[in-house]
Amino acid sequence: MTGSYDPDVTRTHLDERFTGRDLDRSVWFPYYLPHWSSRAESAATWEVRDGELHLTIPPEQPLWCPDLHPEPLRVSCLQSGSLPGQQPFAEGLVVREDHPAFWGYTPRCGSVEVRMRATVSPRSMFAFWMSGIEDEPHRSGEICVAEVFGDAVDDEGAAVGIGVHRFRDPELVEEFSADRFPLDVSRFHRYGVDWRPDGLTFSIDGEVVRRVRQSPTYPMQLMIGVFDFPAKATGADEPVPELVVSHVIGRP
Repeated sequence: MTGSYDPDVTRTHLDERFTGRDLDRSVWFPYYLPHWSSRAESAATWEVRDGELHLTIPPEQPLWCPDLHPEPLRVSCLQSGSLPGQQPFAEGLVVREDHPAFWGYTPRCGSVEVRMRATVSPRSMFAFWMSGIEDEPHRSGEICVAEVFGDAVDDEGAAVGIGVHRFRDPELVEEFSADRFPLDVSRFHRYGVDWRPDGLTFSIDGEVVRRVRQSPTYPMQLMIGVFDFPAKATGADEPVPELVVSHVIGRP
């Protein structure tokens, strides 16, 4: 679907089990903010096999926006929506590559759950978040369901970033923290949010871990990605960052 948001035709349910060997291109856009670079330079490295999505960052994958982004960054990310100009990371950015607006799965409230596991090191991270598609500039808030940096993972568990980022939405306040949980992130866990007009309820493996009393009120796209920060390399052997997703479920 392209063009402006239309609640009468926008997908309201999602039950993604990654069957077959390809992505459902009516749902997923396998690029990370390509308008700031290009689709060719922002393409994810991905594979669908055995009912799982594998996002990886092999050594040969190029940097993302190396001439603009202040920190060297490589990323493999899927988006369920995209609008050129969204999520500017600096002042004065100019769209370099235009593309039609994409409304694959852009809910307004509901419950969303991702089941995923990851291989990360101190120089990498993985995340699942929901971002305002910015069909109006202020609709830019973010619901972060799970954000895990490899340097916050140890034998006892991991710090998981959860909460709300305000960005340019004057109706939201920043409400985000990374609390520790006894999780082995290399094994599958379910990370979810129940998003209602009066607040957000976050869960891990079905157990409520956080509630906040604010909520975006506009369409949001899902974003699922793994990131690598070459400047944090230690010189030691480090695994190829990988995020494996077995399902993504969304309901009103």
